[in-house]
Amino acid sequence: LQEILQSSPSSLVLPAVDCEAARCLLGVLKESVNWKLTNITDLDVSQLEVNTSQPNLFVVQLQPFTSNFNDISTLEALAENDKIIGRLIMDLKERGIHFSVIYTAVRPSRISRRTDTAWQLRRQLMATEEEDSLSNAVLNVTNRNYTCILFYASNFSLIADSSVFIDLTNRTFVNQDVDISSSECSDTNSTLSLRYTKPVNGINSLEIRFVMTNMFYGGSARNWSTLESVEIVQDDDKFAKFNVSVISAPAEYSFHCQLVGTSNLYPARLIPSNNEAKNWDVFISRFQLQGFNIENNQFSYASDCTSFFTPAIWMGLVTSVILLWILAYGIHMIMQLTTNSRFDDPKGPALSVPQTE
Repeated sequence: LQEILQSSPSSLVLPAVDCEAARCLLGVLKESVNWKLTNITDLDVSQLEVNTSQPNLFVVQLQPFTSNFNDISTLEALAENDKIIGRLIMDLKERGIHFSVIYTAVRPSRISRRTDTAWQLRRQLMATEEEDSLSNAVLNVTNRNYTCILFYASNFSLIADSSVFIDLTNRTFVNQDVDISSSECSDTNSTLSLRYTKPVNGINSLEIRFVMTNMFYGGSARNWSTLESVEIVQDDDKFAKFNVSVISAPAEYSFHCQLVGTSNLYPARLIPSNNEAKNWDVFISRFQLQGFNIENNQFSYASDCTSFFTPAIWMGLVTSVILLWILAYGIHMIMQLTTNSRFDDPKGPALSVPQTE
């Protein structure tokens, strides 16, 4: 595909996919010209018949793949799709047919969220991003006709027993093929329950719970919401529990973190608290959660897990202090330099300095 783009006399590459535009693209093309529509479903282009006396429109559905680009099946699907594109392009070129190609996805890999929050001179995260037509990008839990929990992640996946990869992103935020009826909300405790039926072969049911509390702390004289634990229940039998570090925010705010999971490299970690939890690896990117004080069905200002004094900032400060200390020491030593009180005149007699002087 890259070679075809480079050899093309003209090409246009857009940085993102508009799902509404992609969905209406085929209809717009069919209405603009009296195209002869051909759907290529068997992916065999050798028997493709082209009538050059009228305009033709070929629709090729490529093999879908998951968002985990390190997975072998994903790489194989990408390679196979690349071969299909190459065979179709070469076949049209060999027949001397002039053509144009539109290569697009059905939906974007990164989805913006809705918001109406006013602009402020500080980090707003999801609270200031442009409004998008995908209203189901954020998962919300309602209680008595009002939203009590909001949850979003750009990637939500797990690995069971170091071998079974489970990608829950689309089922949670795009298709919303998830049961949230067991979720609970109150002023002091909230639980987001995500229950999936047969997420992968070998697992009949999978439930993931995010347990949150809202408590008053006298030291800060305000309420703080805290994600106390994350629980995974497999087939209503195997129970895994993770303690959570650094996931808390003022009760009026939402919590955001770029990476949350079981890896030691993530700023917000899920720490296994029982033996069953050691069999699971959790990966959540662009994690944002709010379980209390939700207004207008939108995320509030986000408290981020990244502190203002990161390790890089500390290294810069320490290095600066050391250099300033060296500079101050050098200036101090220069200021201590003194000149001799007497000098030897080469035209006069030699200067005699007594030992007692």
